[in-house]
Amino acid sequence: MSRESSLTLDRGLALLQAVADAGGEAATISELAAAIGTSRPAVYRLLVPLAERGLVWRDGSKVRLGAGVLRLAGQMLPQLREAAQPVLRELAETGGTTAHLSVAEGDQLQVIAVAEPSWTALHVAYRIGSRHPVSRGAAGKALALRAKGRGWAVASGEPQPGTYGLAAPVRGVLGLRATVGVVSLEPLEHATVGPRVVEAAAALATVLKG
Repeated sequence: MSRESSLTLDRGLALLQAVADAGGEAATISELAAAIGTSRPAVYRLLVPLAERGLVWRDGSKVRLGAGVLRLAGQMLPQLREAAQPVLRELAETGGTTAHLSVAEGDQLQVIAVAEPSWTALHVAYRIGSRHPVSRGAAGKALALRAKGRGWAVASGEPQPGTYGLAAPVRGVLGLRATVGVVSLEPLEHATVGPRVVEAAAALATVLKG
């Protein structure tokens, strides 16, 4: 591979990472250019092969991850579940709440890993494979959080009536839009549970990045 080809590949990967780092927000061309230290025309050129492979999609001047990334992510679901289990287990046992990892697929969230506390008399049963719109529940709201704001999102009665949820985004993992969250039958102490869930999401991100 020539030096020029290697540089183009590196910038293309950096661009894909910048789109992923935008989380629930669509990144603009200007933001992407600033993120990878290049010009807007260069970003447009780099987007062409990524879009052709379905790794990104453009809506005017805004860019999001595409379905191609989801297809790649689907191949790693077994490994993702295995990596998440120790983190979710500790979260569930510490707080006595059901912990889960949810991954965004288009406008839907899918629960791909769950850990239920072993010592509680009652807790929420959350089925792996459950889906709900990203517009509902703490997990969906967490995807839209900005990096410099509060680290977690909360919801009550969503997506299941009578439940309380809190979730934090898993940040910095290329191609993955996911959240770690807890769900309870009782109101959650946000000041205590929130930092704990944020820490769990960060721990999972560290594991996934190797």
